[in-house]
Amino acid sequence: MADETVVKSDLGFVQEVLEAGGEDLKKCFQCATCSVICPISPEEGPFPRKEMLYAQWGLKDKLIANPDIWLCHQCSDCTVYCPRGAKPGEVLGVLRQKTIEHYAFPGLLARWVGDFKFLPLLLAFPMLLFYLALNITGHWHLPPGPVVYSKLFPLLLVDILFTSAAAFAVYVFYRGVKNYWNDINAGPYKVDPDANLWKNLGNTLVDILSHDRFRQCGTTYKRSTNHLLVLVGFILLGLVTAWAVYYHYLRGFDSPYPITDPMKAVAILGTAALLYGIFGVIQERQLNAAKVGRGSYFDWLFVYVVAAVGVTGLGAWAFRLVGIRLLAYPTYFLHLTAVFFLFFYAPYSKMAHMVYRTVAMLHARMSGRGF
Repeated sequence: MADETVVKSDLGFVQEVLEAGGEDLKKCFQCATCSVICPISPEEGPFPRKEMLYAQWGLKDKLIANPDIWLCHQCSDCTVYCPRGAKPGEVLGVLRQKTIEHYAFPGLLARWVGDFKFLPLLLAFPMLLFYLALNITGHWHLPPGPVVYSKLFPLLLVDILFTSAAAFAVYVFYRGVKNYWNDINAGPYKVDPDANLWKNLGNTLVDILSHDRFRQCGTTYKRSTNHLLVLVGFILLGLVTAWAVYYHYLRGFDSPYPITDPMKAVAILGTAALLYGIFGVIQERQLNAAKVGRGSYFDWLFVYVVAAVGVTGLGAWAFRLVGIRLLAYPTYFLHLTAVFFLFFYAPYSKMAHMVYRTVAMLHARMSGRGF
């Protein structure tokens, strides 16, 4: 008598996928067009056909610990050529969201980030935190005189709040990624114990920074350029932040810094790249919505938070230059709220894909799957 395989379906998980943006999942009839058309699917264990099957059957364990949902860059070529309109790209996007929810700690916070009705509560936390911090330190008022943001938010206070938020996010990421790595390495593709971790990590980061795989997309080719601009903007603005810390704590320079300071040029370039890229993402998504899907709330939340960071940052800078106190300080308050929201909730939002996708690509490279 042949061995029996028992399949345990999680119908609740199937319903979650349908409600989170994968509502066309059931249209898939396993023709494999998606795996054939995908320009970056590996020869060994190609995606997304098997992932669509697992999702239809509710095989949550095979999806959560599956690196291939992260190797997908959501080119959406599969969605365009799907003869049934099952939108595999959208489904895999939802599966990535569910993976983040599974590995994030606490999981409740991850579910809140993916649910629109909790958005006011998520926004209220940083705003209330800043309000209390300003009241306790006696800074809850519009400072007189020229606009100097450190008169409202002392730099030490900002550093304490944001360093704490960053430390929390790093801890959540570390915990989640550690468990994720252990799970994917227990699957069919195991890492060679003799593989050079740091060399492979370096090659993986070069691959990500070059966006070579994004550029293999046909339908959403422009997305690769916009995505790269957003990444460059983040890197440049991160450099500016480190530069400001150097100026303040090591050189004793007080902000605001003169417009002729080279740091300002980097800040302007970073802001321009971030804003141009994110509004390009918004435009491209809207133009291709009929072909590739409108995207989930989870996706759009991240896009609009990034846009809010850029717009409020630019507004705070512009209002300070022209000296409009009544607009400058509230805009700066909103900018800090948006930045805090972006990084504190990073392990629970789509921003986490930068970490999990890097880990999945590293694992695929080290396990010899051609990534």
